[in-house]
Amino acid sequence: MNYQLYREQHLNCNIKEAWEFFSSPKNLSLITPKDLGLTVLTNFEDDEIYEGMIINYKVSPLLNIPLKWQTRIIQVDYQRSFTDFQEKGPYKYWNHFHEFIPKSQGVLMKDTVDYELPLGVLGVFAHNIFIKNKLKSIFEYRFNILEKIFNSNLN
Repeated sequence: MNYQLYREQHLNCNIKEAWEFFSSPKNLSLITPKDLGLTVLTNFEDDEIYEGMIINYKVSPLLNIPLKWQTRIIQVDYQRSFTDFQEKGPYKYWNHFHEFIPKSQGVLMKDTVDYELPLGVLGVFAHNIFIKNKLKSIFEYRFNILEKIFNSNLN
């Protein structure tokens, strides 16, 4: 069964700042809940994102069991959008489209995640009782951190 998670958020910054922050894999651990234990394993000489870029992670989404996750950047439209696609990891299918739309007062950031779980009926059951809510909480955490980074009165 295919699922989709969609979020959007207004950021009080310019498109260059938004792009530099979100297109750098080094910043992913800053906006991911600590209990997931996300670690970016790939070392990057340059933060510039490009099509074909491979990013390796370690993540512990359940019972502190570490899993390897590998994504490939399959689409980049400079300062507009990029897509990361799971090559190896816990999902049967994971496609995360990041979009950035300049506005008169900042940037509208949109996330669209299309995903599918393995294990057929067991995957559907796991989604309904655990995974759907876990993904929502991850993106809520991300929203709150981004509010502090980009939308606090200190900017």
